[in-house]
Amino acid sequence: MPWTNDSTFSGFILVGFSDRPQLELVPFGVIMSLYLMTLLGNAAIILVSLLDSKLHNPMYFFLSHLSLLDLCFTSSIILQLLVNLGGPDKSITYGGCVVQLYVSLALGSTECVLLAVMSYDRYVAVCRPLHYAFVMHPRLCHILASMAWLSGLATTLIQSTLTLQLPFCGHRHVDHFFCEVPVLIKLACVDTTFNQAELFVASVLFLVVPWSLILISYGHITQAVLKIKSAIGRRKAFGTCSSHLTVVIVFYGTIIFMYLQPVKRRSKDQVPDLRFDSVGDPFQWGIHLKDGSLQQTRCQPLDKVVFLMGPAEERKLEM
Repeated sequence: MPWTNDSTFSGFILVGFSDRPQLELVPFGVIMSLYLMTLLGNAAIILVSLLDSKLHNPMYFFLSHLSLLDLCFTSSIILQLLVNLGGPDKSITYGGCVVQLYVSLALGSTECVLLAVMSYDRYVAVCRPLHYAFVMHPRLCHILASMAWLSGLATTLIQSTLTLQLPFCGHRHVDHFFCEVPVLIKLACVDTTFNQAELFVASVLFLVVPWSLILISYGHITQAVLKIKSAIGRRKAFGTCSSHLTVVIVFYGTIIFMYLQPVKRRSKDQVPDLRFDSVGDPFQWGIHLKDGSLQQTRCQPLDKVVFLMGPAEERKLEM
């Protein structure tokens, strides 16, 4: 193991709530409940999207990938956290730390890119409704989804590998809930300027760039929606994108605050906000899945022809 000079090194101690043991029981119950709801909610979204032929469209194709990401991403972190909260042992093995580091970073990075892809899908549906079927054809959807997954794989292979090469000089106590790049860099006993610079560049590529693309997409969407003359048409248009926008704000709002600051200033107290944001995703999207056929009609580009209609024609459509 090149990252430690202790031949007996067997893993890390995840401090977490260990300095406040009286608080561990409450988080264990809350986190367990939220985790179970996350599993059930995301599994339901995946099954409904696959089994209902009316939902075989780009929006639900990407939503299925997002739900799968949330299932795996949450499990890669929460399972070890529950083990540490549920007993006196706060350790994680070397192998467990490595797996958690690679998997969580890959899935988190993939989700950043996928949310940007989904914003592009909504942009085409709202602003280019007559070209939607031509632009968002199945081949392009598969290419975009594959790019998101491959980009996450690439960044974790680079960042995690570089981080694991750092010498920790026997330091074992991680002031955190799980193994991730920033806290392991903070634990190193050598100059980490290069690692911090690499982490900053990766954060810009996977946080700032996708977030900027999302803002541009929703800027165009907002302009298109504001041109609708009727309140009903505006409400329907905003309803089409509200779930995705809510997930984007919560996800990026917390993760940007975590990663775009100096490593030395990061605190474990920020982690619950960062890592439990996907718990709410199934409920945001579940609202739309309550009536799959209705949401199918609302999200298809033909419905966006309402943008080209006047109030009279729109009232006919509502009838």
